[in-house]
Amino acid sequence: MVLSFFKRGTTLGLDHVVTKSVQMLADARHSFDLATLALLTGTDPESVADDIRETDQRINQAEQDLRSELVVHISVQGAADIGSVLGLTLLLKKIERIGDQAKNILDLAESGVSLAENDNVDELMAERQAVSTLFADAAELLGDPSGDDDGIAAFAERANALTDAHKEMIAGFMTSDRPGREVVPLAIYYRYLKRIVANLLGIVRTASEPIPQIDYLDDGATDTDD
Repeated sequence: MVLSFFKRGTTLGLDHVVTKSVQMLADARHSFDLATLALLTGTDPESVADDIRETDQRINQAEQDLRSELVVHISVQGAADIGSVLGLTLLLKKIERIGDQAKNILDLAESGVSLAENDNVDELMAERQAVSTLFADAAELLGDPSGDDDGIAAFAERANALTDAHKEMIAGFMTSDRPGREVVPLAIYYRYLKRIVANLLGIVRTASEPIPQIDYLDDGATDTDD
């Protein structure tokens, strides 16, 4: 499957936007890795806070700049690339949201929460690595104009498995008899992880599926961004 941005052969100039989107995704991964490092390892949040917030600002500025470029592109090219432009606009917003979620994880650490002494810290670190790897795989799929049906399907399967696991963890925390000071931070953290993974899957789907089907499964019955 050729990625939707390149299907019509009318994407002159949009390849630059895709390239910049991949760079934004790398920035978002950088923020995620630093924020989770602070939350899960006992690293002083202030040692990474400036880097994360500066990276978030860079992502935000890139989104605004690229949206402006897309507006100019449509004004020059007309309606021929409207589908690709709409898809890219949605994709840029999803990357920006991931940057926000990474910053939210930093905020959790800055509030005094640390999961470094959690009994399941090894599991938390493994999940962190699994999500971080999804960033790299999403960027690879996004940057490949030829598309990869098997790669996209495998990515979706992994992302959905992680999301299902995160939902199960959150549900467990909601009914746990453990003290709130223990389970509330975990529930909040897993909520952020769930949103990050959903947006990574949304990025891959935005690049490969028709606009009306983005963020929906089961013929529109299931909202993956819920």
